Amino acid sequence: MELLTTNNVWMMICTALVFFMHLGFAFLEIGLTRQKNTINILFKNIFIITIGLLLYAFVGFNLMYPGEFNGYFGFSGFGIGLGDMQNAYTNADGTLYADGGYTYWTDFLFQGMFAATAATIVSGAVAERMKILPFMIFTIIYVGLVYPIAGSWKWGGGFLHQLGFYDFAGSTLVHSVGGWAALVAVWLLGARIGKFSSTGKPLVIFGHNIPIATAGVLILWLGWFGFNGGSVLSANPELTSITLVTTCLAAAAGGVAAAILSTILYKNLDLTMFLNGILGGLVGITAGADVISPMNAIIVGLIAGLLIVLAVSLIDKIKLDDPVGAIAVHLVCGIWGTLAVGIFGFSAVTNDAGEYLNSTGAVVSKLSDAANSLSFMPQLIGVIVYAIFCIVTSFLILFTLKQLMGLRVSEKEELEGLDGHEHGMNAYADFRIDEH
Repeated sequence: MELLTTNNVWMMICTALVFFMHLGFAFLEIGLTRQKNTINILFKNIFIITIGLLLYAFVGFNLMYPGEFNGYFGFSGFGIGLGDMQNAYTNADGTLYADGGYTYWTDFLFQGMFAATAATIVSGAVAERMKILPFMIFTIIYVGLVYPIAGSWKWGGGFLHQLGFYDFAGSTLVHSVGGWAALVAVWLLGARIGKFSSTGKPLVIFGHNIPIATAGVLILWLGWFGFNGGSVLSANPELTSITLVTTCLAAAAGGVAAAILSTILYKNLDLTMFLNGILGGLVGITAGADVISPMNAIIVGLIAGLLIVLAVSLIDKIKLDDPVGAIAVHLVCGIWGTLAVGIFGFSAVTNDAGEYLNSTGAVVSKLSDAANSLSFMPQLIGVIVYAIFCIVTSFLILFTLKQLMGLRVSEKEELEGLDGHEHGMNAYADFRIDEH
């Protein structure tokens, strides 16, 4: 019971850190966009976390973790805590829930915090020109159904898990799932007014509060201690500590690489590129934070940081408008991080007692002695499967909404700001609706 308590307390701390990340996302998004849309962005972020938790309780958790199922789709019933309020510590057969790592309720809450993140990624990409109602409907369907079904294929023990696909904390299952939807949404919406010149040249639309955006990135980095650290699913000292080390090193490397490359290419020290480089490093290491060595984690972060700069440039060249760089950060680096597991990763197998096993099944004392190579092909297959599923589902949802009610606000509303037109209020007391 003492071990269970220790594990459970650690998991609850990590749950709180992941919850705190939603403040980071909100700060980042409002900081990198214009002040006339601040209320709209904050409203969407609050909606995502509230409706996301309710949806996960009602349907998502039992879609994502259905127990015995065919590997593609399963559902163990509506709601959580059915019948006589399921014993939080044990399974129906009397064994410890999650091998004593945490309780049933902690499991739900921790995973529920992840569920809302996918829609938050979309929120930033469609900022400043998407109607609030279709965004809310999209969030309900995507978080309530698409995300948990996709998650069940790996974390729920589905066919990709059986194939050997590995995604420790969600480079693909969270970040790319959100990133693919963001890409589809941005394409269907079109660019903001003033983003591209008459000749098609991309123009800079400056965010109104870069200090707030910087605070958002630092909050997200802190929250990643829970995002990745909690994904160990116990307070195992060696696995949690190595996970936090690789997470931090990749973040630092991503930031430095993005800052250097952007300076070389554009001849200016761009703070926003530096910030997104940090996030790219975090997203990149998330798939393999527990199975990639610290020095290789730096390589993963460095490459993620370089990819950020190149991806932002590419997105501009193909005339897509992503105000916060969500597609570059979450989709591109999510794909890279997932594939990096097949290049740099090793597996660490443990028994029910948490002891490390080598390739022959013998108990060993150190994590390094338990290293077995992970394969690249399952990672590539996983990336392709999630790409197809997320592109198709997000397109069907968003295209249907576009036909039924339209996705984009009017030109007048966009120019004057969504805050006044969709919410009837302003974020700042001295802000006038005629400011562009």
